[in-house]
Parts: sequence; C-alpha cells; structure tokens
Amino acid sequence: MTALLLTNARLAGRPDRPLDVLLDGGRVAAVVPAGAPATVPVSTLPEQVDVDGRTVVPGLWDAHTHLTQWAMVRQRLDVSAATSAAHAAALVRDRLDLAAPPTGGTPLVGYGFRWATWPDDPTAAALDAVAGDVPVVLLSGDLHSAWASTAGLRFLGIAEHPTGLLREEEWMPASPRIVTVDDAVADALVVDAARAAAARGVVGVVDFEVADNLSAWRRRVAGGWDGLRVRTGVWEQHLGAVLDAGLRDGDPVGDPAGSDLVTQGPLKVISDGSLNTLTAFCFDAYAGIAGPDAHGILNIATDQLAPLMARAHAAGLRCAIHAIGDRANALALDAFEASGARGSVEHAQLLRREEVARFAALGVTASVQPEHAMDDRDVAEELWPGRTARAFPLAELRAAGVPLALGSDAPVAPLDPWTALAAAVTRSRDGRDPWHPEQRIDVRAALEASVDGRSLDLAVGGPADLALLDVDPLAVEDERVDVVERAAELRATPVAGTLVAGRWTHYALGG
Repeated sequence: MTALLLTNARLAGRPDRPLDVLLDGGRVAAVVPAGAPATVPVSTLPEQVDVDGRTVVPGLWDAHTHLTQWAMVRQRLDVSAATSAAHAAALVRDRLDLAAPPTGGTPLVGYGFRWATWPDDPTAAALDAVAGDVPVVLLSGDLHSAWASTAGLRFLGIAEHPTGLLREEEWMPASPRIVTVDDAVADALVVDAARAAAARGVVGVVDFEVADNLSAWRRRVAGGWDGLRVRTGVWEQHLGAVLDAGLRDGDPVGDPAGSDLVTQGPLKVISDGSLNTLTAFCFDAYAGIAGPDAHGILNIATDQLAPLMARAHAAGLRCAIHAIGDRANALALDAFEASGARGSVEHAQLLRREEVARFAALGVTASVQPEHAMDDRDVAEELWPGRTARAFPLAELRAAGVPLALGSDAPVAPLDPWTALAAAVTRSRDGRDPWHPEQRIDVRAALEASVDGRSLDLAVGGPADLALLDVDPLAVEDERVDVVERAAELRATPVAGTLVAGRWTHYALGG
C-alpha cells in the first residue's frame, strides 16, 4: 500500500492552520504543520497530493441503511412527491406513457409514497385505472407497507385483498418477491451505490438489509469487495449462523486473512411499526383513530426481546432495536436494562422526557435519521398533536449526554450524510421555516455524530478514512445566518475526495 502525503490541508473550523497529513499502512501516520517534515518512518516514499487548502475531515458514516434496497431503489419510480392516491396513480400513468411497461410479468415498482394524511385512499382500483393488466407495486417511504394493483397483488401471490394496501404483517411475507433480485444483479447495484456514496464523502455504512447478510457479504468479500466499510447487521432468523461462526462485534466476516472492510455488526430487531403506517407504538392514541390498534402495534414483547438481546450480548454482539413510538422506546430501554446489552435504539422518533434521561443512564446510543423529521413533520402534527415538541428531540438527547449517530435509513431517505446533517442542524427543507427549531443541534455536534466516533482533529493512528471538502462546514456557526439558506448550503456540500484505508474511492481534485 503506497504512502500518501496530503499537503496544504486544513482541519474543520481551523482555517488558519495549514497542515500536511501523512497516510501510511491504511492509518493516519502524522499530522504536522504544512511543510514540516514528518518524523515517522514510512513504508515507501509517499505520493504527494496538494489539496489546495481544502478541509479534511474523518470520513462520514451512515449509521442505518438497507444497502441493497437503496441500490435497487435508485433504479425505481419515485412517487415520494405524491400528495394523494390520485397523484401517485398519475405518476404511474406518466411512467407507463413514457416507457414501455416491464415484460414477462415483471411489475413496475415504485417507492416513497406516504399515505397517512392523503385525502383519498390508496386502492388497487386506482392503480388498475392507469395500469390495466400491468402489475404495479409501490413501496411506502418507510418500507412498512406496499400498495399494489390487482395484477400486482397476483404477482405477490395474493389472490384477493379488500383494498390493495398491504400493511406490516400483510406485506412482510410478500415482500421478498419485490425486495430481492438475482445475486449478481444485486451485487452490481450495490457496487454502483457505494461509488455514489463515496462521492458524498461516505467511508462506511451499517447495513440492516433484511436478508442473510452474513452469506451476502461473504460472497461480496470473496468477489473482491473494495468499496465502503460495512458493518453488517444480523436478524434473529440468521443469528444462529453468526453465533455458530463465532463472530463477535467488529470481526471481519470473510477470510480472516483477507479484507477487514466488512465486519460483523449488531443484532437488529424491529419492536414496533412506523408513524406513516399508524403502527409506531405510542402511549397515546393516534388522533382520530379508535380500536385495538389505535396506539400502534408492538411487534415483540419485552419478555421475548430481553432474552434475545441477552443471547446476542453474551456472544459479543451489540443490539440495534428499532423503536419509533414513545411506548416502544420505553420498552426497548427496559429490554436494554434487563438484558445488560449494549448498543442503540434505531430511530427514537418520539420520546418522553424520562426516556431521554434513561438513554443517558444506560449508555444507549440514539441512532437517528434527521431527514425523517422533514419527511414526517406534517403527518406528525396531524397524528401526534400536542406531542411534536418531543419528536426527533436531538437537542435534548445531546444535552443529556446521549451518544448520537446520524443515518438515513436508506432507501427511506437518501444515502447522503449531508442531507441528514442539514436536517439535524436546521430542521428545515424546501424553503420552509424550521420545525421545532429548539431541537436543532449545531454543525460540530452533527458532524461529530456522522464520523463514527472519530475526532475531527484526525487522531494519529486512526484509520486513513477521510473526506476532502471544498468548503469548511464549521466556517459558519452564527445563529444570525438565514436558516433556510444554511440548509440548502449544507445539503449541497461539495466533496472533492474520499479515501478508505488511504485508498481513493472518490477523486475530484482536478489536475
């Protein structure tokens, strides 16, 4: 591995201190004033790259992705802008008018619809009216439901359905028909998605694909994977294989003598549903909803969850527990306390104040997706009235000392850390005023929550996983700056280069 010297670099927030950064053996070997000799031996004469005053930061991580689904979604029809069932159906009609329909009974697949507050209901008949006999299956933005035409239902193996809207346990058994493709196709799409992520400064992701991730990533490692770092989550149905392999958190999943880019990640468990599907499990009922599921749905009871987490913990694995509603979060923390497990709550979208303190006391990470706040702000106000001051409470979590990790939940939101960071910092998108601006965190805190616990000062000995930025994200921290303008600037942060283990995965420096 060739040593690399990045000259004339600057650290975030320190524009007056030009530095040279020496990378060797996949690690940061030295950080010295520009022009000063490095005092450490290097394996080979380093290649020198003048970064022309650009800001160098630790490479960015996305702490929550479904990587194969994101790779597939990048090729699919985006219906996320739909404001009604009729609007979504019109988008399907427009696609079919512009391009020939899929052949061989393959469905037209779309993604991103959010139906909870639509004025009309998503029905199979609405899609039939624009698609006829073409199978159509649309995935919801949160992946917890799907909407199919009559032909789409037949493709999914469902002979009859009263509406065509499949929620939670109706959808999950049918989902493999849509969310899986041939291994070679999936692997090629994932490589392409990894390149796109690297162009945004991403060096690593946590992959919670609902699949046999151990087998999938061992196959990719054997095939010469050299993209992002990946921590691969494991679901309960595949936990036995991980335990039989003796894999602990952070162990390489492939040949021990081979790549360490792909390592074992946490046990993933979904404890409740989602806001947009009216299934996030809450203490209070959803506005206007009555009946046994008015508070949402709990997918696993604490007396089942805690032993499962204890089993994973005893084997050296962390736990990542999906919890969106406030009651689901309280129960997830109960399970952490009862099991002694370490890890994260994924999403933590609605919290009582007492749960914020419990996160801190238990040392549980809040793995959050700030862009969901921008997607969900209107539906949250309608379905959680009077509660949204404690929805996505990033500032409260940060003030309480709770570790934060930012992510996207791609494909629910784009795999772009600057999107998440902008939402966390400004609580604004599309020119709108900030939503509950008291829950904003500053740029430094958001950046620190995006770099996998690494120091923004580039600690010597750390991995040579870096991003080079054309602008310093910490250059503007003044509260007087227009928030809407700042949101747009952060989302568009230009990335000139990305390195993983000292190897370029994205290079746009010119020259």
